[in-house]
Formats: sequence, C-alpha cells, structure tokens
Amino acid sequence: MATRQTLDDIKKNVQDCLGKKVILRTNKGKRKAKVREGIIQDAFPSVFTVRVDEGRDSERTVSFSYSDILTESVEVTILGTTDKIKVS
Repeated sequence: MATRQTLDDIKKNVQDCLGKKVILRTNKGKRKAKVREGIIQDAFPSVFTVRVDEGRDSERTVSFSYSDILTESVEVTILGTTDKIKVS
C-alpha cells in the first residue's frame, strides 16, 4: 500500500535528477505507449515538468504528477543508464 512517504521518496528521486536527460514512456492504454526523450526541468510540490524535443526545432513542456510514476502510467529512465525513477 502506498503511503505519503512513498510519494515523498518518488519526489526526492525526481529532484535528484533535475537537469538530466531521460526517456519517458507514457502508457496510453490498450497496449499503446508513447516514448519520448526530454530533460527534467522542474519539480513542484504536486507535479514535475519535462522539456521534450518534438523534432523540427520545436520543444514542448509536459507535466506529470508523482502518482503517475506510482501507478506506472509513466516510466522515467535516466538516459545512458538502466536506472528508473520508481517506487523503491
């Protein structure tokens, strides 16, 4: 069972990765997933933002809640490693 401490641990893991390149895998349901690369930009009390390169010189900022990681709606992998931000 997830507790407040679990979300705080996820938040700390995200904050430790600020400025790092990551691979985002977002699950859209019915075996659909979207994979993108980006940089973790900011960590706020309820959400964190990632600057994503959309190609053709365009960037976009997307936000996710820490509970998205908890429920595995979003997988965040640090680029160049196999380390994932997840529930410990």
